[in-house]
Amino acid sequence: MKKNRLTLHLTILALFCATITFSQVDSTSTRIDSTPKRHQIAVFAPLYLDSAFDASGQYRYAKSFPKFINPGLEFWEGAQLAIDSMKREGLQLDVHVYDTRSTAKPLMTVLQSEQIKEMDLLIGHVTVNEANLLAQMAARLTVPFINVNLPNEAGATNNPYYVILNSTLETQVTGIYKFLQKNFSVSTVVVFRKKGATEDVLKNYLTEAEKSTTGTPLKMKYVTLENNFTQEDITDYLDSNKTNVCLVASLDAYFGQQICQQLSTVSSSYTTTVIGMPTWDQFDFEKPVFKGIEIYYSTPFYVPPTDKLATSLSEHFRVNYYSRPSDMVYRGYESVYHFSHLLHLHGKNVASSLSDKKFKLFSEFDVQPVIDKKTMTLDFFENKKLYFLKKVDGVVKAVY
Repeated sequence: MKKNRLTLHLTILALFCATITFSQVDSTSTRIDSTPKRHQIAVFAPLYLDSAFDASGQYRYAKSFPKFINPGLEFWEGAQLAIDSMKREGLQLDVHVYDTRSTAKPLMTVLQSEQIKEMDLLIGHVTVNEANLLAQMAARLTVPFINVNLPNEAGATNNPYYVILNSTLETQVTGIYKFLQKNFSVSTVVVFRKKGATEDVLKNYLTEAEKSTTGTPLKMKYVTLENNFTQEDITDYLDSNKTNVCLVASLDAYFGQQICQQLSTVSSSYTTTVIGMPTWDQFDFEKPVFKGIEIYYSTPFYVPPTDKLATSLSEHFRVNYYSRPSDMVYRGYESVYHFSHLLHLHGKNVASSLSDKKFKLFSEFDVQPVIDKKTMTLDFFENKKLYFLKKVDGVVKAVY
């Protein structure tokens, strides 16, 4: 029987409090080696430590644990694992951890401090506003800022120091179009969508991908469904004599689930392959509403279940915390480990070496420049690597 993961969270939060009390500065500093002339790394995460603990260091929420703390804390769990690994390897680095939800030391105060000027690398789990501020700071310092979680350019232009790891929507849609071209080129793709501004953006991206393709454009049929669509509204566009290829062009996860539920219900009469959006990584594909259909969706992050490090990490969490590491744990681990090693290897030249694929842990990063098509200038860097997962009845059947 699994214990509540609250035990794990409280333990780590207690460690945070002890570290912050010990350091008595505006960041948590983890020294990996005592050698001088060390590279300085700033890690930003929404830890909510001021909210979680009172002035005397007592935890505020008794036996409960608020969900809003989870993402930042899980990201830091992974970052701490990376620090532990680099410590064992003897890397000469100082890692400074900043709580972006701190009321005592807000982000703007940190960015105006003298300490931030010493940083050689910025890594963060951020919001749009935080990404914008950190990207600007990175440009002023001429050091990379690695945005780990947010698939958004955050208004960045002409900034060769801003790196987006979680691929943007335009990159995702372009990748989906190319994937369909490669694997379903002779099929008519039925694109189910709903009314909405985001859906219009998705359609525009698909249209741009079609215009810029060097191959044969896909045959795509757009179908706009009303909010109260019925099973017949979908099956009217299906053919019982062939495999139907359907693309759900909406980030609304509930809308996607509704379509899959309808397609699952008629799976004995219609063979269907469904391509979903990156938001589908939150679905539990083992549920009956997904039975009988073949589902693909894209993601820039994939942890192979047979990977030795991933297996070891999963076992560590099972034995010690009666839980499984979340996706954000893996994300924090691989991003801090990968880019810290690049900094250690390339030093001041790390900004021009972001595409270096050494030090891969779980996911492969393909960091490429994004060029403004009008000015032909470099706006930022982005991870262009996409994995496509094929799932049938909740089981991963293939990874592309």
